Amino acid sequence: MDSFTVLLVEDDQSDVLLLQRAFRRAGLHKPRAVGDGEQAVAYLAGEGAFSDRGEHPLPALVLLDLKMPRMDGFEVLRWLRARPDGLRLLPVAVLTSSAESPDIQRAYGAGANSYLVKPPTFEDLQRMVESLGLYWQGLNRGPQLDAPLDGNAR
Repeated sequence: MDSFTVLLVEDDQSDVLLLQRAFRRAGLHKPRAVGDGEQAVAYLAGEGAFSDRGEHPLPALVLLDLKMPRMDGFEVLRWLRARPDGLRLLPVAVLTSSAESPDIQRAYGAGANSYLVKPPTFEDLQRMVESLGLYWQGLNRGPQLDAPLDGNAR
């Protein structure tokens, strides 16, 4: 992983641009963005256009929208958590417009590590991104995705 790579999985291009701007203003690296769940799976699996890990490094965090065409965020979570390798440990923060209790329960049930509702203003979004950076990049200690899952050294 390079310094702190974030994979943003979001189908709304205006939300992508706003989030990239908020990351820049917060002094964080611009997130790498894909537009739907199928692209997210290809990116995370290192397949097709995303096979070069130098160009498309594994992220330290996935910001995942739920409501997307083709493959939604719930399906991405189920795919990720069913992996037989360390990739299933990858932290995922859901970032969506839904504040509905069934969506929140379903996301955590599918393996989300955090559930965030998109704020109504850019200023609130920027504060959220600053907090994300402080927690996920500064305070949290993420898993080593290529280490054995049993915790024993190779």
